[in-house]
Amino acid sequence: MTTPSRLPEPYGPSSGANLADILERVLDKGIVIAGDIRINLLDIELLTVKLRLIVASVDKAKEMGIDWWESDPALSSRARRDELARENAELRERLARLEELEQGGDRTRGRVHPKEAP
Repeated sequence: MTTPSRLPEPYGPSSGANLADILERVLDKGIVIAGDIRINLLDIELLTVKLRLIVASVDKAKEMGIDWWESDPALSSRARRDELARENAELRERLARLEELEQGGDRTRGRVHPKEAP
């Protein structure tokens, strides 16, 4: 008695490529998906949406010159530290200017401004 043979599933264990292999290949090479959606009414463009999707490993993305996550404070602790250091320097500069203005005001206190003299 023979048993009916089953066809192998497309990405089953008996196929040549499993999901891990496909993912590794995509991340290694990278894949770009691009598309535009335009909505026009009587030849008047109402809305344009441009979609760009890049799927790649971090190394491949850096190789392509894509590294925006390194300068985004929400995603990078180094970028967050850099932003805090910049903000701290600006605040120290503002404080120094305010203290200079205050000290200049202390020197003129008690003196009557020439325009205010009777």
